[in-house]
Amino acid sequence: MGILTEIFTWWNGQTIGTRLYTSRNGQKVGEDDQGNQFYQTADGDRRWVIYNGVAEASRVSPDWHGWLHHTFDTPPSDKPLARKEWEKDHVPNMTGTEAAYRPPGSVFTPAQRPRVAGDYEAWKPE
Repeated sequence: MGILTEIFTWWNGQTIGTRLYTSRNGQKVGEDDQGNQFYQTADGDRRWVIYNGVAEASRVSPDWHGWLHHTFDTPPSDKPLARKEWEKDHVPNMTGTEAAYRPPGSVFTPAQRPRVAGDYEAWKPE
């Protein structure tokens, strides 16, 4: 089933074309904590990621994102970015999942928006 998935889908890992290109031209540079694998060509001109699972760009951490977009020359596997004490861990986009933020008053949550007096004035045509 794996080869059929690579031929007919692009959203869960790599396609057959990406597999062939990577095997011929790719040099593995590193892997992140989610299992995504990062490659580049021999001259370092092209860089790409092969996702471990669903191809969702927000699953790439900021340090690898900077390397992919040529902001950093050295990959994070060789020289990790310095982290500040106030920085939070990377979290992918949770929109559309059970972990998505749902504020009070949203149609997806039973919580009600608190009523506030004076925050709305209806428009009336003259």
